Amino acid sequence: MTELKESMQKAHARLKKRRAAEKRFKMFGVGALAFAFLCVLMLFTSIISNGYTGFKQSYIQLDFVMDETIIDPDGSRDPAKMRFSNYNALVKTALKTKFPDVTNRRDKRKLYGLISSSAGFDLRDMVLNDPSIIGTTQSVWVMASDEVDMLIKGVFDRTQPESTRPISNAEIAWVETLEKEERVESRFNTNFFTSGDSREPEQAGIQGALVGSALTMLVTLALSFPLGVMAAIYLEEFAPKNKFTYLVEVNINNLAAVPSIVFGLLGLAIFLNLFGMPRSAPVAGGMVLALMTLPTIIIAARAALKSIPPSIMEAAIGVGASKMQAVFHHQLPLALPGILTGTIIGMAQALGETAPLLMIGMVAFIADVPSTPFDPASVLPVQVYLWADSPERAFVEKTSAAIMVLLGFLITMNALAVLLRKKLERRW
Repeated sequence: MTELKESMQKAHARLKKRRAAEKRFKMFGVGALAFAFLCVLMLFTSIISNGYTGFKQSYIQLDFVMDETIIDPDGSRDPAKMRFSNYNALVKTALKTKFPDVTNRRDKRKLYGLISSSAGFDLRDMVLNDPSIIGTTQSVWVMASDEVDMLIKGVFDRTQPESTRPISNAEIAWVETLEKEERVESRFNTNFFTSGDSREPEQAGIQGALVGSALTMLVTLALSFPLGVMAAIYLEEFAPKNKFTYLVEVNINNLAAVPSIVFGLLGLAIFLNLFGMPRSAPVAGGMVLALMTLPTIIIAARAALKSIPPSIMEAAIGVGASKMQAVFHHQLPLALPGILTGTIIGMAQALGETAPLLMIGMVAFIADVPSTPFDPASVLPVQVYLWADSPERAFVEKTSAAIMVLLGFLITMNALAVLLRKKLERRW
């Protein structure tokens, strides 16, 4: 009786110990999830707090005298001649007319700095679109400079000493005068989505990087998807099971874990130096990213093919289909949801890659929007890298805003992969 009681006590102690260990494990799991969620929340909070202002841009309204002696001195109304007129002189005249008390050369330079250098180009486009405005006075909203934009958005504290901020008291006084006259307003920054890169922060946009990313992803998908699926089908269904195919399979699995910069070095040595492909072009970047994405697609496609019950193949062959017909007419359609899911995840990974593209020269400053895969281009991750290295304060919000756009694409692609899996996946 005593021995039975002692054994029950020991069993109870062991059970209590196991339950305590299980409770501790659950607590560690909950703590790990909470810590991970907190880190993600801090990351998103930092990006959004710095980047949401990048979707706004400050504008200043000025009255411009479209002086015919400057725009069209010979009266020919020739667009080719008017295109190269000194429109910046009109901008300076408008500012001097608005603030006639500014006579010092140094103060004039600061005064002219209130307006973005794009104002002259805006006036040029207005004149070329409607030459009838020559000789009239036009009230036009023009883009503020990056420092004035930061001041209006509250990034620069007006109450701080002048020596601690990059904008002077005189410039603040001019801006406040314009604000009192309701000549300052903030608008949605459409220029951010419709312009290419620029040295001036207020003029910089992501259109060039977006188009470059789209062209690069098209090249990547066109190369990696058919090659990856065909390789998976061959290895899974047709390749003989020997040491060579085993070695190929091992290397494919190893390639999926190779650092991405290695693929960039490979692309630099093969595509650029050996084949002479254009540097900083989407076609070269797409080929490099295709090499990086191939192992992911092959592994996902093989897993999808393995998940199909063997009875599908056996039934097709049993009614007279060849093995190729059984694979392409029966197995492949059923495995397609899993293959597409793996492909989308691989493409999302490729969209966020920077290191391999830096190695093939896609870090160059490209202001123009590419029209073909052979034109020089940048991509969103590289654009973020370039802006993050810029010293101007306005590029901080541009960087965060571009990261928000990139994260939006990545989240959308991963959500699409999950939806495809849930909608099309079959459980056997």
